[in-house]
Amino acid sequence: MCPQPAKETQDVNTKTKLAAALGGAVLALALPAAGTTAWAAPAASTAAVTKLSQADAANRLRSAGVAWRSSGNCTDRNNPTCTSFEQINLATVQGAITLKNASGCATTITGGTETGHASGTYSHWNGYKLDFDPTTCLSNYITGTFTYIGPRAGDGAPQYRAASGNIYARESNHWDVLFYSCGC
Repeated sequence: MCPQPAKETQDVNTKTKLAAALGGAVLALALPAAGTTAWAAPAASTAAVTKLSQADAANRLRSAGVAWRSSGNCTDRNNPTCTSFEQINLATVQGAITLKNASGCATTITGGTETGHASGTYSHWNGYKLDFDPTTCLSNYITGTFTYIGPRAGDGAPQYRAASGNIYARESNHWDVLFYSCGC
């Protein structure tokens, strides 16, 4: 489901890993030769993310059979009663699709990038989170497949971590899912 990194990204990752394994001693030797495509080591703890428009995200989700609804029957990002996908991360959309396919469950998104959620770097507003309807099928899949990691600080929501690193928190009326990657 996740796209493969470009050849240049693979080369950067290989060179970065090699340099790290050798304490950086060969970093200068790993620079590209003159006339070739230059590369830069990825910045620590930051990665470029691809943002999607409402229309692009909705088309991708619809094509994969992922449903959504909003209490306000709208998609306005600035209205908390809407369910918006404006400025959502591509990996988050891919993660929702992977979750649907891996679980075999009908999935319905009930919250996206609209205002009204908690703030923070890895927030709904910043495109990292989606809320899902807690159907029996989806809940059984999450609790039976992923590792329980304890209650979330602040609200005590039970949390489960997938092998991908994504975190599923069971709030009162939905699953709050933090997608660090496009895996489920």
